[in-house]
Amino acid sequence: MLNRVVLVGRLTKDPELRYTPNGAAVATFTLAVNRTFTNQSGEREADFINCVTWRRQAENVANFLKKGNLAGVDGRLQTRNYENQQGQRVFVTEVQAESVQFLEPKAAGGTNQNSGTYNQGGQQNNQNQYNSNQSNQQHSNQNQEDPFKNAGQPIDISDDDLPF
Repeated sequence: MLNRVVLVGRLTKDPELRYTPNGAAVATFTLAVNRTFTNQSGEREADFINCVTWRRQAENVANFLKKGNLAGVDGRLQTRNYENQQGQRVFVTEVQAESVQFLEPKAAGGTNQNSGTYNQGGQQNNQNQYNSNQSNQQHSNQNQEDPFKNAGQPIDISDDDLPF
């Protein structure tokens, strides 16, 4: 059996961060996801999908995502129900986000601090940090002479020396 959801959309409002009585952080937010087709009048419609994330990831989402930010969500669908104050049974379907990716870089004066990916354990795979390290490495390598630069000659290497 498979229950997998992958979404890319924009937040319709700032995420709401709350804490359970046990102290676990939970953030809720809604993504507006464009449909791939247009309606009869030629306009593109969107679906508004409720998402929930927990613990460290919830705190990161609340701190770094704001209304209008582009985000990617990987998770699963979950349904729940409860009885409202009028005694009616209410059914809710939402995405339990296991991974949230911040898909826009920090804008000048913006609130998005980085463009990383946080998984359920709260570990960050920060693309900006990788790009920064790569840029620094390239800058330091410019000071060293590249033995293959402008050589234009074929490289003599045996098949035994190749790692593949």
